[in-house]
Amino acid sequence: MRITLLFTGKTDEPFIRDGIEVYAGRLSHYVPLEIKVAGNEGKKSKSRKGAARGTRLVHKSGSSLLVLLDEKGEKLSSAGFSRFIETTMIGGYKELIFYTGGAYGFTKEVYNKADRIISLSDMTFTHQMVRLILVEQIYRAMTIIRGEPYHH
Repeated sequence: MRITLLFTGKTDEPFIRDGIEVYAGRLSHYVPLEIKVAGNEGKKSKSRKGAARGTRLVHKSGSSLLVLLDEKGEKLSSAGFSRFIETTMIGGYKELIFYTGGAYGFTKEVYNKADRIISLSDMTFTHQMVRLILVEQIYRAMTIIRGEPYHH
């Protein structure tokens, strides 16, 4: 199974880009990982342009599972998240897509395509910080699945 991370807009902060690279490199030992970036929504615009551009990138097939990261989504512990990923891997899916939207969320069309919606926390994070947290949690999930000590 391949994991695809779909981000809206580029990652501006160097420390976040560096962190994503660190965990993406670690993940390469467990699962193929691809990162796709939808066009930037524009810092001055209060529109949902970025969310609309992301809609075009969501190409789901019957062998893909689309998970949106949204503040109103289901909350999982790290162990619960690892069980979800493991179940998806065993379920025969070829691709697990995690989509983190921009500051204005997702379009209704994307919500309708989603197979699952999860939240990383009750706290609010910048949409760029969510990217780093997500990649770390996917790495943590892989180490939990393999029984490795990283989680402790």
